[in-house]
Amino acid sequence: MSRMPDAGPQPETYTACFAVHAPAEPSVMPRVLDVFTRRGLVPSVWYSTLCGPDKQELQIDVQVADLRPEAAQRLAQCLRQLVCVSCVLTSEKRYALTA
Repeated sequence: MSRMPDAGPQPETYTACFAVHAPAEPSVMPRVLDVFTRRGLVPSVWYSTLCGPDKQELQIDVQVADLRPEAAQRLAQCLRQLVCVSCVLTSEKRYALTA
């Protein structure tokens, strides 16, 4: 009777999350999206909303699946350098894969 080999540690999937805050101006969304498209990335989630007093602030939530943490940090730095962006918050989601 043969024994099944140990599966070892399960791989994880990693999703990088970005919350981008900027003034509600028409040019903000294309500029933010351009940071991703220049690197050949298609966000798995893109959600934007107007918020703040008198809806003068734009919040864009972007998620990119299977992005390495180092790449996510570089993207966050690029987003922070955009003239129109006032704040970029980052987080991550990790899901363990099961057999």
